[in-house]
Amino acid sequence: MNGLKTLGITAILLGGSGLSASAQELHFIMCGGEVREADQKVIDEFTASREGVTVNMEAVPWGTCQDKSLTLAAAGDPPSIAYMGSRTLRQLANNDLIVPAQIPADLETAYQPGVLDTVTIEGTRWGYPHAFSTKALYINCDLVEEAGAECVAPQTWDEMISLAETVRDNTEAAGVGLAGKDFDNTMHQFLNYLYSNGGTVIDTQSGENMLDSQQTRETLEFYGRLVDVAQEGPTAWERDQLRDLFNDGQIAMYVQGPWGRGQHNEDIDQLVVPIPAGPSGEAGTILITDSLVVFKGTGHEDLAHELAQALATGEAQYDLDQSWGLTPIFKYEELGMEDTFYKDDPFWQVFVDGIATGGPEPLVEDFKSLQSVFTNMVQGVILEDDSVENLVTIAGEELDEAL
Repeated sequence: MNGLKTLGITAILLGGSGLSASAQELHFIMCGGEVREADQKVIDEFTASREGVTVNMEAVPWGTCQDKSLTLAAAGDPPSIAYMGSRTLRQLANNDLIVPAQIPADLETAYQPGVLDTVTIEGTRWGYPHAFSTKALYINCDLVEEAGAECVAPQTWDEMISLAETVRDNTEAAGVGLAGKDFDNTMHQFLNYLYSNGGTVIDTQSGENMLDSQQTRETLEFYGRLVDVAQEGPTAWERDQLRDLFNDGQIAMYVQGPWGRGQHNEDIDQLVVPIPAGPSGEAGTILITDSLVVFKGTGHEDLAHELAQALATGEAQYDLDQSWGLTPIFKYEELGMEDTFYKDDPFWQVFVDGIATGGPEPLVEDFKSLQSVFTNMVQGVILEDDSVENLVTIAGEELDEAL
């Protein structure tokens, strides 16, 4: 079926079913395997207010969802709309499978800084941001105090190394959890530090490769220093496995999103603080979004845009952010909302404050190639395969090939 179908003949055949001759069905693919209650409420209201319009929701697990959407679109049978990782936008746009988002001008300034960069390719917005995450440093204060140190936020990389050394030297635990596995969040973990050091990967307006820089060299050198205070064999670990080490008291610190608070053992006295600043920057974070995208070729793109806008703006988006425990996409105060869930909450302020100095997950056509650029560089410094200078130079060249 085409993504959004006109069911004129079917309606006539069904006679008294109540379907009109102009009945339309939106095919909506929702990555993640479930439809959140906040989204379903909007979809129900959307169809109730439009006679003859229905939405065929298809919730598909992340492991197969994005490939399914791409395959359908490439075969000429696109969904009308899909909720996908923003990392797919360049591939979709370059292959002429989606249409640019129509984000209302009066909403653009209400987004948190940098959010729109996660859906922007050389000045064009290709998706409606719909789920947003930032990162922070979680510290196990029980381990820090056992080591004889005060549990306070390290402000700089040097302070973070010093605190990790104290834990390593005075307890059975490692000072920090370090991700180095061939996995996407190894890149994400590195970018948390790069963006906290003033670095850039790809200029979102010009598309220029900015990776080969002094900021990247400083960050990679720091990553190498972390190996000495990290758990054994970092190349075997990815971020969610570090959570388990944190819960088991085997590492004192690691970087995680706001959902970490609910995933950690209740008996851990944890402190959540900004990612420490590097020598060339301020405390920052990677900015990651998932987006609603409107596919090309259904013949009913305008209706799909209406649904995307209904889901991704105002109270509907706020309900999703709050109920799902996401970093707020908008500065909701500028939309007239008061007493927001993150206002005056020290925990949430950590995840909000780093936004302005954060940077986006880079958008390339082949995400696996991008992942390899960073994995090769990070594993190279962990395993001492080459110098920082050479590893960054090679990474810059590999990124050129991936763009």
